[in-house]
Amino acid sequence: MTKRKTVAVIGGGVSGLAAAKAFDERGHRVLGFERSHDFGGVWELSRSYPDVQTQSPKDLYRFTDLPMPDDYPEWPKGPQVHAYVHAYAKKHNLARLFRLNTTVLSMDRRSDGQPGWTLTLETADKAWTQDFDFVAVCTGQFSDKNIISHPGQDAFVQTGGQVMHSSDYTDSSLATGKNVVVLGGSKSATDIAVNAVKNGAKSVTLVYREPVWRVPYFIGGINFKRLLYMRAQELQFNGWSPSITGKILSTLFKPLIWANFRGLEMMLKTQLKLKKWDMVPDVPIEKDASCSLPIVTPGLFEGFEAGTIKPVRGTIDHYENGHAVLTTGDRVPCDVSVLAVGWKLGVPYLAKEYRGKLIEPDGQYRVYRLSVNPDLPDMGFVGFNSSFCTILSAEMIANWLVRFADGQLANQPTDQEMRQNIDMMLDWRRKERPAAQVYGGLCSAPFHFRHFDELLADMGATKTKRSNPMAEQFSYPNADAYGGYLASTPQYVAG
Repeated sequence: MTKRKTVAVIGGGVSGLAAAKAFDERGHRVLGFERSHDFGGVWELSRSYPDVQTQSPKDLYRFTDLPMPDDYPEWPKGPQVHAYVHAYAKKHNLARLFRLNTTVLSMDRRSDGQPGWTLTLETADKAWTQDFDFVAVCTGQFSDKNIISHPGQDAFVQTGGQVMHSSDYTDSSLATGKNVVVLGGSKSATDIAVNAVKNGAKSVTLVYREPVWRVPYFIGGINFKRLLYMRAQELQFNGWSPSITGKILSTLFKPLIWANFRGLEMMLKTQLKLKKWDMVPDVPIEKDASCSLPIVTPGLFEGFEAGTIKPVRGTIDHYENGHAVLTTGDRVPCDVSVLAVGWKLGVPYLAKEYRGKLIEPDGQYRVYRLSVNPDLPDMGFVGFNSSFCTILSAEMIANWLVRFADGQLANQPTDQEMRQNIDMMLDWRRKERPAAQVYGGLCSAPFHFRHFDELLADMGATKTKRSNPMAEQFSYPNADAYGGYLASTPQYVAG
């Protein structure tokens, strides 16, 4: 019988909730820790900028056993996602497992010689240490802000200017009547630029380094989920360890694959008028597709056309009184500077000697199945497998991880197998698909189906595909179906 463990779950976002449910339903004693006052992670209302909404349609951004409400729009807004996350926590009574307003200060191997880790924890009124048999790190990739500064910033702020990280832009009135400069090319950057215009900004300048491929919600009038999120489309990208048959088919169909992607690029260039705005990327879309591929914010290109948003290719060089001076030499009026420059990857509370085993010198992560490292026993990550269907990815890896921790995988990997696979994946990312190095290599997109196939095979699922072969090849991942696949895996409860 599987031994019951005391398991720490760090983080109360969608990944933490998925992990807490997975370990709890297998009979383990789960103690979750969330540093903020509420569940939700990036969707927690005090961390969300106005008008934030999902990049993925609602039937892709959901748990297997809880559809988003019918009255939600196709791309739900932040408060709706936050309410949905709470509904999931309530359905599975997960609040009983968590301590909110609790920060993990450090994480080190237990000193008593037993397997597991010791966490140093802190609340407003006390700090303490606690031992755990297993730790699920679920803080994802959007936990700690990437804070940057530019010359002249202190003087700029002292004279009334404002500089903030995009996650701190939580009040639309900040833009009213102000000259707003948004630094960055991500969806958060374009969301904020559009929001600033809507809320009466005097001027809005979007400053970005390089053009990237952007995907509108509808391409030629067709919902992009029906064009891009397909197993058949996924097979056209250069995946890892192709079979001999796969190599032959790739060679035979190479001209058609090339034509397919050139056609997609042409549609995007035409629909978005990318050439007009000097926003045609230098990299072919099939080589660039990854988790960093942003969705077009509705109103962005309309703002370009209307002159309410000015796109400038460059970055901020320094601040002067009431202005941001760009590397292009432009001196842009600026009262509010919003830095949409992302988040820091890492596990800062993990002891330094173990971080060195986890992260390569070039920033790539050494993780098997985007979840575990053989040099870091008794722990794993949920939410490191970033994708276009993040919630489903978190639920899948959480179910895989509890079985890995319990030695209950049908294909339980050996130490050597994990190391060989990690090295193979690192080599593939570095030499064959550089785009896969985004976020430290912690991204399963655009290979959602293959990633899920591997997890289900490891778990011993007896059902892994839809009965309709056309739907399986030419439709997006179906959360209800994956719920059935998980149910087909061997079930057990620790005791």
